Amino acid sequence: MADNVASLFRGTAAHSPSMAALARESDGVGPIDFCIPCNPYFPTPGMFDELAGRLREIITYYPSSADTITAELCALLQLPPSCVAMGNGSTELITWIDHLLVRESLAIPVPTFGRWTDQPMETGKRVDMFPLMESNGFALDPAQYIEFIRARGTRVAVICNPNNPDGGFLSRRAVVNFMDQLQDLDLIVIDESFLEFADAENDPSVVEEAVLRPNVIVLRSLGKNFGLHGIRFGYLVANPALAGKIRSMLPKWNLNSFAETVVFMLKEHGAEYMESLHLVRRDRLDMARQLSALPGLTVYPSQGNFLFVRLPVGAEGTVVRDRLLSEHRILVRECGNKIGSSSRFLRLVVRPETDVRRLVSGMEQVLYGSRRGAAVPELSTGTSYSSGTAAVDRLISETNGVGMPLAAQAAAMPSLPPAQTWPGPAPAQAPTGMPGLVPAPAPAAAMMPPQQQPAARMPAARMPAPAPPQQQPMPAVAQMPNVAQMPGVAQMQPAPQMQPAAQMMPQAPQMSAVAQMAQMAQAAQAQAQRQQAPIPGVAQVPSPAAQAQARSMQPPPQAPAMPAMAPAPAAGLGQTGMPGLRNRGLTAAQVRGRTEPEPAPAPQPTGWPAAGAMYNQVG
Repeated sequence: MADNVASLFRGTAAHSPSMAALARESDGVGPIDFCIPCNPYFPTPGMFDELAGRLREIITYYPSSADTITAELCALLQLPPSCVAMGNGSTELITWIDHLLVRESLAIPVPTFGRWTDQPMETGKRVDMFPLMESNGFALDPAQYIEFIRARGTRVAVICNPNNPDGGFLSRRAVVNFMDQLQDLDLIVIDESFLEFADAENDPSVVEEAVLRPNVIVLRSLGKNFGLHGIRFGYLVANPALAGKIRSMLPKWNLNSFAETVVFMLKEHGAEYMESLHLVRRDRLDMARQLSALPGLTVYPSQGNFLFVRLPVGAEGTVVRDRLLSEHRILVRECGNKIGSSSRFLRLVVRPETDVRRLVSGMEQVLYGSRRGAAVPELSTGTSYSSGTAAVDRLISETNGVGMPLAAQAAAMPSLPPAQTWPGPAPAQAPTGMPGLVPAPAPAAAMMPPQQQPAARMPAARMPAPAPPQQQPMPAVAQMPNVAQMPGVAQMQPAPQMQPAAQMMPQAPQMSAVAQMAQMAQAAQAQAQRQQAPIPGVAQVPSPAAQAQARSMQPPPQAPAMPAMAPAPAAGLGQTGMPGLRNRGLTAAQVRGRTEPEPAPAPQPTGWPAAGAMYNQVG
């Protein structure tokens, strides 16, 4: 398989090679599949046994008409058959929506499912692509999307909820508000192909709204939910006029006998289906936690049965994909050919824990191992990333700003005051050996209130003679590595308040060392009196012998307060403000994209769920 991996992927323009093609290249046994977003827990083994026992009958005879199969599905979902059209996969329905209902333009957030961008372009429509920003976690802002649609004058709008490949989710209220704001459009499509895997709220579907609205279609998938991509069946829900228009164009036998057999089997397996959704949601949380522990890997919140991850800086997705397949027999979806994404991103399907452990182990070896050379040469070196395949780079001037290491950000910034160069927490490693030291543009004494300056707290008898200017202590910033290359830093001169107190006296150059020390001692004594704090007072220093005597009688001075110190960051690279360097697992709320407490679990259903409540009743 290793010799043919690259050719297999070059031979497919829009997706990964089929499992059948991969199996043919590996003696009939395919790899562990983290690419095709199937439900791994449904159908049950018993259902597969039943299908296998009926195989001869299924493949020998014609299926029933699409109307018969649709009527059975609608009885199961409690939907009116006049509002439903079943297709040979969701792509067939997307094709007919484009041909019949999209006249001139279609808007779609990217990255997303490729047929929503490719299909309209193939028929000469204008596709207005709304970029989902990496810096915002690829989250869709409906208000900004509406402004984009209005500015472009688009006539058809599409939302995938959850979105593929990132798993981004909008609440039901947000989707309904979106439809309300765009009632004048020719068509609004809400693609809910992965919604049954969501658990952010109990009833997120808008199928009931679609039946009542004149310009809304909701698209649903059965192959993804039921783990049967090979059967190719899905359906749409709309008002009777829209659904009937699509249904009238579909072939009479566009659904095959396998689809019919499964649809008629479902009424006996509703509980098993709901349990399968619960298991996928559980595995999604566990898989996200394990992947987020890999250094440099970013895991985005998802409500689908897949996770969108960003590889560490320096890792090329095509290399990682090919090595996982050839060395570990693991198939992943590299997203370099998705508009709005790049080859630094992978979509990983949620699978059981045993498979996830194998995936994590394989990624550790490929990303950080040395058997063939690591895909990530060295973490946190500031290596820039450029794969040349990111279509988003053609849409947005910069989408990866937050992913740059802090040092790289500083080097790339224009001239700014040094205090503004490091807006976030202190770096995890202090260059001076002092943990948590915050770079400062001035010495600590200049930053302290006058009553706390070291010169006032040091005993006068121990004050040294003023040092030559070239021996002055440098500001803390000058001690930071590579800061000298930062614009504007190399030209910094010590401010007047940064100089030792003795050099600030007008007559210091003409005074002897003893006289200078005497004058400084007087100033220190006056300062101490203002603070009402005792300080050894020495009005005069007549000779060096007197200095030695005073020194022997003087108690040890108190150490001045440590300047410019900040608490060291907490353990874990996740505190540094650098996305992707997380050592701690994500919480369930983070994975689900929630900020409020988790909702209480809903009651367990019995039998096959009704259409309005079939989604998310478990988990």
